[in-house]
Amino acid sequence: MMEIKIYQSHESRDLPLPRYMSEGSSGMDLYAAVEGRVTIPKGAFALIPTGIHLQIPPGYEGQVRPRSGLAIRYGITVLNSPGTIDSDYRGELKIILINLGDKPFKINRGDRIAQLVICKYERVKLVTVSSLDDSQRGSGGFGHTGL
Repeated sequence: MMEIKIYQSHESRDLPLPRYMSEGSSGMDLYAAVEGRVTIPKGAFALIPTGIHLQIPPGYEGQVRPRSGLAIRYGITVLNSPGTIDSDYRGELKIILINLGDKPFKINRGDRIAQLVICKYERVKLVTVSSLDDSQRGSGGFGHTGL
């Protein structure tokens, strides 16, 4: 199992570290390190701190994804989903949540607000060419296969 270094700010040491909630989970839940309560009005978004900093190894990235329960019950999602945490970023992990629901949404300290998935990636070299090979799909997109 790969290890990732995590630093938890002094102000957030009362909160749980990110963790998998079941044996088969691919994402670790992230907790809100807000002071008191934050309310996101309907149609608005807010930057929510987590109080943690990560040292992700080169060749890996963190992906911040919405929690399905918040999405289906309240219309809360991650605005830039998935949010990317690069391996050379050392700042605090903050989550941009947007309220697409029909009521204001309240976030309390310690609420589970998003998921973190660690993924391997490969850097590529782009090569300029004069044309691309044909494929069966071609340039079809945006629903070209029907509903």
